[in-house]
Amino acid sequence: MDNQINIMSGNIVDVIHRRIFPGEIHIQHNSILKIVETDSIEKQYILPGFIDGHIHIESSMLVPSEFARIASVHGTVATVSDPHEIANVLGIKGVEFMMENAATVPFKFYFGAPACVPATPFETAGARFTKHDLETLFQKKEILYLSEMMNVPGVLNATPGELEKLNLARKYGKKVDGHSPGLRGEMAEKYVKSGITTDHECVTLEEAREKISYGMVIQIREGSAARNLDDLMPLIDECPNQVMLCSDDRHPNDLVESHIRDMVIRSKNAGYDLFNILQAACVNPVEHYGLDVGQLNEGDPADFIIVDNLDEMNVMATFVNGIKIAEMNRPLLSVQTVEKVNVFQALKKSIEDFSVPAGDGQLRVIHVIDGQLITKSSLEIPKIENGFAVQNIERDLLKITVINRYKNEKPAVAFIRNFGLKTGAIASSVAHDSHNVVAVGANDTDLCKAVNLVIKHKGGVCVVQGDDERVIPLPVAGIMTDGDGYEVARQYAQLDQLAKEMGSTLEAPFMTLSFMALLVIPDLKLSDQGLFDGKLFEFTPLFTI
Repeated sequence: MDNQINIMSGNIVDVIHRRIFPGEIHIQHNSILKIVETDSIEKQYILPGFIDGHIHIESSMLVPSEFARIASVHGTVATVSDPHEIANVLGIKGVEFMMENAATVPFKFYFGAPACVPATPFETAGARFTKHDLETLFQKKEILYLSEMMNVPGVLNATPGELEKLNLARKYGKKVDGHSPGLRGEMAEKYVKSGITTDHECVTLEEAREKISYGMVIQIREGSAARNLDDLMPLIDECPNQVMLCSDDRHPNDLVESHIRDMVIRSKNAGYDLFNILQAACVNPVEHYGLDVGQLNEGDPADFIIVDNLDEMNVMATFVNGIKIAEMNRPLLSVQTVEKVNVFQALKKSIEDFSVPAGDGQLRVIHVIDGQLITKSSLEIPKIENGFAVQNIERDLLKITVINRYKNEKPAVAFIRNFGLKTGAIASSVAHDSHNVVAVGANDTDLCKAVNLVIKHKGGVCVVQGDDERVIPLPVAGIMTDGDGYEVARQYAQLDQLAKEMGSTLEAPFMTLSFMALLVIPDLKLSDQGLFDGKLFEFTPLFTI
């Protein structure tokens, strides 16, 4: 047995005891043997690694092993990961794929059992979790919690299916993650009292404070589409023990640029207490979920990062279980071989499939809000040509479509505002949560081409403008690539820029597009089965008198 002791020296940031001191960390057998305080003058700082308190790895379009390569460069050592994206496509097989791939690298992924597969009965998914499926997952040591209880009406109305899930979580001693955008008052309190412990959907300080008062832990989110850090930052000092930092969904180009470290730096620059920030970024996920992630205590796993200073926090090295996995902005983990698990049955569509016969009255339109997952709904006078409702570029009324990927069905088509495209179309098979094909287009020809390009590759994201067609294939479940994360990020940034050159005014057009089929977030969304009112939780007609 190797009894070698490795020694790391620096200014040790002890978050638990809220002190900083020069010292040495002695590491043996992947753990911290002892910590010795010294009188040395140190330049570098050693602190616990960052933890993403809630994320869907699949939204990075990278498999876990590749996500780890990039995230570790930013000082991230662990994630609390909800695999419900791939579960909606492949069921338990998908969750097992995530766990097996994650196990190929020394990075700490902690997975939950997806609570809502599918998220609603109003869309077509590739799987449907039963009580037996959840029980099977809860018996796996890698599954630590019941993730995102998105069926808020089901919880509030105590429907048998949702009660069964909550009772299973209690039986196995698992925490339950929440998902309750905009829920306030007695209904929010009732939701929390059902046993749900977290929420990452708060967009206002008032909502977050209220949920904290009921006993919730708030995961402050800064993702690619939903960015709530600036609004919720005061919680860090107000209630440092009841907040975590998370990204929820982060696309590859954004992950290459930053992760939880950026939230830490921004919070510190805004004047919030460093130890409170690190409590949220490093400690609270460990304590809430019972993670086996070291906190710089003797006997802990040797999980930590070394930074040059506490202002810029440039990460010089990242360690997990005493293994250096990143150094000086460079990953040390190798690219892994990936199994291309998938299911994709949709067939090529025709331009006529996207026609919308004119109806009586006004057109019900999805109104996108940049930087948010929620949408608004508005009534607009449609532009009619030859008996059909068509796009109106001048008024920013574009077509949106969702196509069932699991069966060969006709597209569902509606209208959307605030995407801003003046020409062309964008499409993606990353479409929460069932991951059917979703696309927005300024004209039907390019809309059809974009959809067919995704279908051809059995998953992908693409931009089409006339004869110019660009695609990133996503052969793993139609939502992830098996390629190098940095190359995927470069390609994705190009698609993002092309979408903006075509007129999109959104910060993250593809990430926003991916949420336009997420029915559990109001007001108005589109599933493969039709237009859906998220407040009434029912389908609604496209035309209204």
